[in-house]
Amino acid sequence: MARLLSGVLALTLLAPGLATGAAAYEIADAPAGVVRSGAAQTGLATVPLTLHTATGKHRYTVEVAQTPQAQATGMMYRRSMPVNHGMLFPFATARVMTFWMENTWLPLDLVFIGDDGKVAGIAADAKPMSRDIISSQVPARAVLELNGGEAARIGLRPGDMVSYKLPKP
Repeated sequence: MARLLSGVLALTLLAPGLATGAAAYEIADAPAGVVRSGAAQTGLATVPLTLHTATGKHRYTVEVAQTPQAQATGMMYRRSMPVNHGMLFPFATARVMTFWMENTWLPLDLVFIGDDGKVAGIAADAKPMSRDIISSQVPARAVLELNGGEAARIGLRPGDMVSYKLPKP
């Protein structure tokens, strides 16, 4: 998944303004003990998520990367993702987020979700294995990673509603 320059995802989370050699989804200031094994993570809780667009309701099953450790790995090292699946990165507060795709093999759409539960922005078809910085440009409370091209396929636009319920940690 993207990583956050001040957060995390199928890209890499880096501290604001920091562009080090951290791996995708790796938070540059990740907590001690975060292991960067080069293996895709498994075992995350899943929840249903619905995107409400002009073309209808689109339902997904998403893995929830709730902890700094899970966010630090995100979608790195995965070679495939099923149709109608994704990964959600929720954060305690909204902020401008930046990501990169290092060690992320899949092209992804990054959907930035605001405090109001609406799509705040979309970074479509993020380039796999890239260190190019991807910014939400506006404060976001969560980031949803979907297979590349999915946002365009369903006509997802800023202002569309996103509904989900987070599992208890």
